[in-house]
Amino acid sequence: MDARDLRRLMKAVGTAQGLRSVRAAWRRRRTDAAGLPRSGAERARVPGTALGAEPGPGGGVVRFARSSLLVRVAAGGAVFCGWDGAGPEPSYALGGPVPEVDERAVLEPDKDGGWRVVSERVLVVVSRHGGVEVRTPGGVLLRRDLPPRWWEPVGPAAGEAVAPRWTQRSEVAADARFFGLGGRAAGPRLRDGSYRLWNTDPGPFGPERDPLYITMPVQLVVADAGTHLAFHDNSWDGRVTLWEGEEGAGSGHDRPGRCELRMDGGPLRSWVIVGTPARVLHGWASLTGGAAVPPAWALGHHHARWGFDSEREVRRVVAGYVERGLPLSALHLDIDHYRGHRVFTVDREAFPDLPGLAADLRERGVRLVSIVDPAVKAEPGLSMYDSGKEAGAFVRDGRGREVRGLVWPGEAVFPDFTDPRVRAWWGELYAERLAQGFAGFWHDMNEPVSFAAFGDPTLPLSARHALEGRGGDHREAHNVYGMAMARAGYEGLRALRPDERPFLFSRSGWAGMQRYGGTWSGDVVTGWPGLRASLALVLGLGLCGVPYSGPDIGGFTGSPSPELYLRWFQLGAYLPLFRTHAAFFAGRREPWEFGAETLEHAGAALRERARLLPYFVTLAHLARRTGAPYVRPVWWRSPEDRALRDCEDAFLLGDSLLVAPVLEQGADRRAVRLPRGRWYDTVTGRAHEGPGQVLLDAPLSRIPVLARAGAVLPVAGVDGQVELEVWAPAAGRTGGGVLIPDAGDGGEPVEVVRFTTRLRGGAVTVEQEGSAEVTYPVRVRGVKDDG
Repeated sequence: MDARDLRRLMKAVGTAQGLRSVRAAWRRRRTDAAGLPRSGAERARVPGTALGAEPGPGGGVVRFARSSLLVRVAAGGAVFCGWDGAGPEPSYALGGPVPEVDERAVLEPDKDGGWRVVSERVLVVVSRHGGVEVRTPGGVLLRRDLPPRWWEPVGPAAGEAVAPRWTQRSEVAADARFFGLGGRAAGPRLRDGSYRLWNTDPGPFGPERDPLYITMPVQLVVADAGTHLAFHDNSWDGRVTLWEGEEGAGSGHDRPGRCELRMDGGPLRSWVIVGTPARVLHGWASLTGGAAVPPAWALGHHHARWGFDSEREVRRVVAGYVERGLPLSALHLDIDHYRGHRVFTVDREAFPDLPGLAADLRERGVRLVSIVDPAVKAEPGLSMYDSGKEAGAFVRDGRGREVRGLVWPGEAVFPDFTDPRVRAWWGELYAERLAQGFAGFWHDMNEPVSFAAFGDPTLPLSARHALEGRGGDHREAHNVYGMAMARAGYEGLRALRPDERPFLFSRSGWAGMQRYGGTWSGDVVTGWPGLRASLALVLGLGLCGVPYSGPDIGGFTGSPSPELYLRWFQLGAYLPLFRTHAAFFAGRREPWEFGAETLEHAGAALRERARLLPYFVTLAHLARRTGAPYVRPVWWRSPEDRALRDCEDAFLLGDSLLVAPVLEQGADRRAVRLPRGRWYDTVTGRAHEGPGQVLLDAPLSRIPVLARAGAVLPVAGVDGQVELEVWAPAAGRTGGGVLIPDAGDGGEPVEVVRFTTRLRGGAVTVEQEGSAEVTYPVRVRGVKDDG
């Protein structure tokens, strides 16, 4: 029992819930003691010497003395490597069929007894001892995986189902920077250190806490030589240790960056995608599936609180927005609207007419969003429990007994979302939520969490799961549990309301979760470190393929000062999920609760978000089509700029805007690192040339936002119709942009409208592709006569 467990135990003892959590922790420990394979003696194994190779589609198999390696290059250039017979499937990450192979890729002998796969987009070199290098077609090294090592049981435990542990060490360029690994509060750039791959409810967290709710074995590595993404398709518990390289280290020689991945079991298989950041993320989306596009209303402002415990309170809050002329798109109800915290129920005393409330709010343009937890109260007579028990829906232990845990409703059972039959059963349950008038859903507690006074607050590792019919235990299922729940909800909603795009976001997930929706920060701590962590999470998740996310504005735990609340609010206005949220024991989050000045400035941020809605809708559809996140690091188009690679306090919103939030108390000016090109301050219209650094005003009324020269920004006009805000290109340069008009909450748009801008004789011209004239109103900014 470590110090953190001891503090939890001391806090728990003395309360009824605490005593139950102690019993739950002991029960989990006893279950694992009886159900997990015994540990014993192990022996190490390495591939050995290469013996030969067998060519195959897209590459082939290299045979070693004690192992084999499948190398396959996909038609789009992605490289798959699988050891000991591991293939691309089965996989929770892949968004569809395994990509077709590159038929032109050739396996041929290499020097010193090794082999190589030559293709148009990538060169893969396999050494005679099992090292794998991924190079550009010209031979520039991007990543070197050293020969892996396995630890296999020997003696009495060898006959049991003990998965071998393994380690993979890798090297990258000395100048490389690491990003990714899911949601990391200390990011987005990942420094030297160790990062666990185990989805966890950490409680209130700041930048120092790791791991969090979403971990993924996905690394995005940016170096002068190029960008690549490395994904190890393995959902077991593991740990990634990173060491940044150093140029000129040791007698003038470069020391490469290094990575060590240690996994507790499961297959050793990986994908590597190379190219520009845009090409890499496009390849990643092609592999794992396009991001779900939220309905347009979900790109507006959301207001949430754990503590909206009555219809009267909900109406009061919504009326406050309406009376003050503040845009509001959605209001979220937490677990306190349930009957005794039982999922898919309603407290009829507090909410006597929930459908009527939802209809009244819809008339004001406000949707209701419901929390959904996976835990089902183990209560005979409760319809959900009885129907789930009859369907065999709940996770069981090795003896066939229901695994029980402790969550908000009390003693609870957990659906096995890795079973297709259970997903179908669960998906039908959302009919009750839709009948209550809810338009969207947020999944919580789905790491999954089971309260425990000590030990890991989740299900027993020995708990049995279907795993799509293969069978296995919680060691493999844990990290994909939340994503499988999201799949169940998303597919159920698609079946129940086929003419509407589902709106769903999940606290936990894994690689590929973007197919079913987005996520949010979870319980980020109130304070300036929590504000900084909020941006790190959104940027890092976007680089792992999850473009729709955002924080709890103001933090989840405390009462922010007016300044902190306002700076958080101003940041949130430019993030995909724009949501205030807090615990019932924390301070209020309505803008008018912080004084007249804060209300005025927060109102300006809300109105600017509403004005930018057509741009956000366009970015949402582009994310699905191209894999490019809405929120991008400032090095997105200039990864060779090392100063930009180290910039973590600003971001690009699409290609057109650069947003520089204020992350420090008392700041009224801030330095902003600019990518190359001309950038206009969107308030003053002043032009700044990049690359370089500028010092900009950041009064309480706003944060610095700059527009790229030549950008065409679709915005909402006075009458709500789309108009084009065009920023003048630099002399001799062209610019442009796209608009993807939304087809409503159900349809997928078929039209992509492209624009080109030019500066001719001091005047800006705009051309619309495929049209003799521009069919949208145009407002030009960034020229001398601009008012």
